Amino acid sequence: MKTFFTKSEDETENIGQMIAKELKPHDVIALFGDLGAGKTAFVRGLARGLGVKADVSSPTFSLVHDYGGVPALYHFDMYRVSTWEDLCSTGFFDYLDLGGILAVEWSENIETQLPKTHIRVEIQKGESDDERTIIISGDSIK
Repeated sequence: MKTFFTKSEDETENIGQMIAKELKPHDVIALFGDLGAGKTAFVRGLARGLGVKADVSSPTFSLVHDYGGVPALYHFDMYRVSTWEDLCSTGFFDYLDLGGILAVEWSENIETQLPKTHIRVEIQKGESDDERTIIISGDSIK
């Protein structure tokens, strides 16, 4: 387990960029945190660390963004997912088999369906508006 404290959105992105260097194909990054915690900022850092040049934004309405790359980065938003049918309609299970890296916001909504070997990223707001505590755990994180 790793714990980081950040004081800006840029620092949160930098943590994502650093973690990207430890990722491999088929990894699932399960992001947990309140609205505005910095989940999308973390994914922007992941993308940068993976060499992905796409503009990263929250896939709130499209449910998934495919940013490409090698391996490809797939960014899910499970905020509106509340049933098995909702989850299936996102294509989540199909994407697991594609060999890319999945970054999943609002993982608390699908926690029982996450692969056992996922990487858990909890982002908690701090005392000031810009402070965050980021706790990362999972077998592939050293």
